[in-house]
Amino acid sequence: MKLWGGRFTKETNQLVHNFNASISFDQKFYKQDITGSIAHVTMLAKQGILTDAEKATIIDGLNGILEDIENGTLVIDSTHEDIHSFVEANLISRVGDAGKKLHTGRSRNDQVALDMKLYTRDEVTEIKELVKALLVELNIIMKDNIETFMPGFTHLQKAQPITLAHHMGAYFEMFKRDHSRLTDIYHRMNYSPIGSGALAGTTYPLDREYTAELLGFAGATLNSMDSVADRDYLIELLSALSTIMMHLSRFCEEIIIWNSNEYQFVEIDDAYSTGSSIMPQKKNPDIAELVRGKTGRVYGALLSLLTTMKGLPLAYNKDMQEDKELTFDAIDTVKGCISLFTGMISTMKFNNKTMEASAKNGFTNATDAADYLVNHGVPFRDAHGIVGQLVLYCIDKNISLDDMKLDEYKKISPVFEEDIYEAISLETCVNKRNTIGAPGKEVMKQVVELNDAYIANLV
Repeated sequence: MKLWGGRFTKETNQLVHNFNASISFDQKFYKQDITGSIAHVTMLAKQGILTDAEKATIIDGLNGILEDIENGTLVIDSTHEDIHSFVEANLISRVGDAGKKLHTGRSRNDQVALDMKLYTRDEVTEIKELVKALLVELNIIMKDNIETFMPGFTHLQKAQPITLAHHMGAYFEMFKRDHSRLTDIYHRMNYSPIGSGALAGTTYPLDREYTAELLGFAGATLNSMDSVADRDYLIELLSALSTIMMHLSRFCEEIIIWNSNEYQFVEIDDAYSTGSSIMPQKKNPDIAELVRGKTGRVYGALLSLLTTMKGLPLAYNKDMQEDKELTFDAIDTVKGCISLFTGMISTMKFNNKTMEASAKNGFTNATDAADYLVNHGVPFRDAHGIVGQLVLYCIDKNISLDDMKLDEYKKISPVFEEDIYEAISLETCVNKRNTIGAPGKEVMKQVVELNDAYIANLV
């Protein structure tokens, strides 16, 4: 069954039908299509456009179709152009002429706009829950590692000592922003397009606000042309998903580095690793690598939809059908990546002693040695040069600043005294940094508590 055809005198070429059809992918929102139709019919009856008997007949038929699809007795087949024509054809075959009134006061344009919004809204809610679970896991790691020292990096060079809690906290902030973006998208998209018709509304006395209320929308859209032509919410979603993948990819890159023999900061659980077909010693971080690799796939969906939409005049154009497959794929990809990543980090072992030793041996306390001199009256620029000489000396001797004897310090600058060792210890270097956002023990405890409160209030 087609939802059009009265003015045509011959059948569509089969290749054209196949090229034009969308049922192979838009069947994904059969539930949303039926839910939207039930709300639409309920509104039509309220407005006196359908009788209560017609409403009951149609709704019973739609519920029967939904039940049969879900229990497998009704299979969605490709002979229909799209999910909308599939549902309507089955409805008419079940309830007769009453089913032919289902489409009163709406167009396939506003119908597909509604279905896609309903589907996307449900998916945004699911993705938010996955991001929340990731935030919970990150905060657990933070709580357990407030005093786990490690080197902080800039340019992939050891820079200053931090804690694992502080490092994980940076990713907590990233994913917190991701969750916030998804919430913003949900609120911005949560307006119902149904009743907009093809592009110019309808002469039927529809109550669009009532339909919107039935479907859980904040209200009805205010311009019928924009309603059927709007794909901004999908572009926003794909942008947010791309940002989530970028954050996951950065995190995965670090885990891959940390998992290497050269670093040995972490050990990925066997359940999230694979081996080599030829090298028995290998334990590969494949999940982290795949998440990193799939990032480009989600980026591609965003760029594809932006390219599709950039030259389209108002209102609806068939090009917009291209929004579905790539959005569905991006959503499924991101959901899978977040779930697997959360499982991977929740089972990952952190090698605390190795990380601490790396911080000590990388001159991460050099800045604190310079600050020590400044606190003893040496101008910072001079202190910077003196500590540079200390580092060169240590490199030549293959020792760390902590290993230098006091007389070695004094040969380079007589300002140094016994208290230099306390000043450059990892505990001092980290815990004296107690402004909000820094890695100090006391402030990190506050941040973890704030994280707990933030997670508890997420919706």
